[in-house]
Amino acid sequence: MTSCTVVLLAGPSGSGKSRLARLAGIPQLRLDDFYRDGTDPDLPQVRGIVDWDDVSSWDMAAAVGALDRLVSCGRAVTPAYTISLNRAEGTRVVETGGAPAILAEGIFATDMLRPCREAGIAVLPIWLDRSRNVNFIRRLDRDLRQHRKRPAVLVKRGLALREAETRLRDLAIAEGFQPMTMGQARRALMTLQAGVRR
Repeated sequence: MTSCTVVLLAGPSGSGKSRLARLAGIPQLRLDDFYRDGTDPDLPQVRGIVDWDDVSSWDMAAAVGALDRLVSCGRAVTPAYTISLNRAEGTRVVETGGAPAILAEGIFATDMLRPCREAGIAVLPIWLDRSRNVNFIRRLDRDLRQHRKRPAVLVKRGLALREAETRLRDLAIAEGFQPMTMGQARRALMTLQAGVRR
């Protein structure tokens, strides 16, 4: 195995995970690429609609396998999932290029910690910790700019997500994630890039 560490990055929508991933300057595995195709008959459903927030709508074994290959071989071929189409559109090649860390970010990052450790993968689990009110504003601003839903729906959903954040944070920390501010997370990633193992 190489000395590559997997950074599992978790946090509520709007907390800055994508921004941190862009600023990190290290290879990234998109965990959302491991969603199951929308035609899979075993997808979980709620009132006849696919529940994409249920971890069983996602292929955890494939995601852990890709991380294992990246850590051990430095290269993995992954699906290239298009969320709007609910299916993979081809594949993508992810390579570490000898980097001491690779960042894995997605909605199910908190579910990945135990399987990764059981597979012998070195993991730094980070929960990106920001104010619920800041997250609400950032998320609403982003969703309004991207016209994701009608404004009234976005506000209602945003308030529901705001209320759920404390519970999700507590669950992540109980699982083993380390709460960090954006600045603390960036410093932790810089330490990894310098080749210092935590």
